[in-house]
Amino acid sequence: MTDQELAHLIQMINQISDNNIYHGDEARAAEAVATHLRKFWARSMKQRITEYARADGAQLSDVSKLAISRLSELQPS
Repeated sequence: MTDQELAHLIQMINQISDNNIYHGDEARAAEAVATHLRKFWARSMKQRITEYARADGAQLSDVSKLAISRLSELQPS
């Protein structure tokens, strides 16, 4: 995956997070984002954003980071 593709994933997850903040708090929003990623993102997309979050994650919003953390908890090793 190219840097441009990664940048697009970062932009998408941050937008999804922004759109789910209406759930009232970051924890509930993050769960909604993680559910969205599980349902709609390809395995390769989830793996790439998870790798980025573990390596740096500087461009991810707090809700995005929390969602990736929750997603990672449920992914097989």
